[in-house]
Amino acid sequence: MVILVTGANGQLGNEMQIVAKQSSDKYIFTDVCDGYEKLDITDLEAIRKTVKENDVKCIVNCAAWTNVDGAEDPEKYALVEKLNATAPENLAKAMKEVNGLLVHVSTDYVFGGDPYNTPCKEDQKGTPTGVYGLTKLHGEQKIQATGCNYVILRTAWLYSEFGKNFVKTMLNLSATKPQLKVVFDQVGTPTYALDLANAIMAIIEDYKKEWNLKHETWNYSKNGIYHFSNEGVCSWYDFTKMIAEYAGNTACDIHPCHSDEFPSPVKRPSYSVLDKTKVKETFGITNPYWTESLKKCIKNMK
Repeated sequence: MVILVTGANGQLGNEMQIVAKQSSDKYIFTDVCDGYEKLDITDLEAIRKTVKENDVKCIVNCAAWTNVDGAEDPEKYALVEKLNATAPENLAKAMKEVNGLLVHVSTDYVFGGDPYNTPCKEDQKGTPTGVYGLTKLHGEQKIQATGCNYVILRTAWLYSEFGKNFVKTMLNLSATKPQLKVVFDQVGTPTYALDLANAIMAIIEDYKKEWNLKHETWNYSKNGIYHFSNEGVCSWYDFTKMIAEYAGNTACDIHPCHSDEFPSPVKRPSYSVLDKTKVKETFGITNPYWTESLKKCIKNMK
């Protein structure tokens, strides 16, 4: 099967390149930057052309606007909506036309407006508190409306060896600052992008089994929204403490603080732990505990 990956130069896209080396399928990695096949996912005709020329039967969408604070700029709203909602809709339309599968990565930021205190389930109403979460929710809705075969994976607190992320920032700060203050009143679960990439590969393998049996005119029996993050719960403060400990940055004195000590143009979810029961039961996926995955990532960085 030919599988197209968008946003290949991002955190998840880079991890997809690593896990794809173990696959017998043909992967096409696209991005708008140099070093990759160029594909503008806001251009439906360009997507259709690439899908047709390469006989693509699955798209993994790792591309998005992810600058949460930057999305609040009124002048950027149309662009954020285009990247996070219209582009996924385009990918979904292209897959609908060839009866392929769209695997789309969404976010815990579709939640946050209600005071949750139990893990969020897939059928829970989206209550985003900012433009980023709202446009990602719009993307989910537009994909579903096309009627294509889709698996939407909501994830949270993504980090990896690649690109800019919280782990890399805190590794640097805890190594160079004598003291740090980190918020303790936002709770969720970190997710190692390599674990998410492996989960996506497992979903694609499952899809291929049904494809081989039913082929052209069928609906994938496992279409839907799923949650994937690592296991466990922590605050950003707890997360930082473990990052510093595993890196051996013991000289830095790390203190908890409230969110209002770091003013932001957007209110972030105070509790966005995701319930992963559905993805584990449906696909037989194992979610590693967050500290174990963090150790692996820091080891890989070294």
